[in-house]
Amino acid sequence: MTIYEIKKKLGNNIGKEVLIKYNLGRNKYEDYKAVIKELYDYVFIVDSEFGVKSFSYRDIMTKTIHIDY
Repeated sequence: MTIYEIKKKLGNNIGKEVLIKYNLGRNKYEDYKAVIKELYDYVFIVDSEFGVKSFSYRDIMTKTIHIDY
């Protein structure tokens, strides 16, 4: 999956609630619901129950995070 494809998929889901699975390493994961707020050139912003967070598109490519739409 390319960055362009990731941005397009995220863009189609702006304002919608998604489930983010964040890989903390050593078989530890953090799951939380978030709403995709904004897309920028290198990062995207989500609003979750833990506050506003930003992730890069490379986080998805390297499987640091997984998003269930």
